[in-house]
Amino acid sequence: MPHALLTEIAAMYTQQAHPSALVGEFRRTAVLVPLDEAGGLWSVDMDGIRWVCAFTDETALARFAVAHGLTADGAWDYRSVLGARLLDVVVPAVTGPAGVALDVGGERPVLFPPVRGIVPDEVALDALDVPGNRFATATPNTIHGNGEPTQ
Repeated sequence: MPHALLTEIAAMYTQQAHPSALVGEFRRTAVLVPLDEAGGLWSVDMDGIRWVCAFTDETALARFAVAHGLTADGAWDYRSVLGARLLDVVVPAVTGPAGVALDVGGERPVLFPPVRGIVPDEVALDALDVPGNRFATATPNTIHGNGEPTQ
């Protein structure tokens, strides 16, 4: 059981948290990510963001699976993945914006959204001004029919 991560989550819910400490603990902790029917990491799409769902332990994973009718007995194949790997490798590999939802549906869920300081800048939605951000659609000049740019 990831005791240090659970301590940081509890601190967040009592408004005693330091966000960087929570992210740091998540990055250092192995969490459980259920597998989809194709053997990939299970995720959901919500409002245009793909959320990779992760759980702090087997009990939280089983409780979610049963509550949402995904399994009758709570048994669900999963992979143990370091939080840093989810944020630094998995999230950037997703086609669109992505983050991690930890213990979603539980008593103390935590979202790690696609923003600076959590995911790499090239996939952070609040880093559209960073060169190389793949979601930035910079079009500062528009060309009119006469070929002259306007600002």
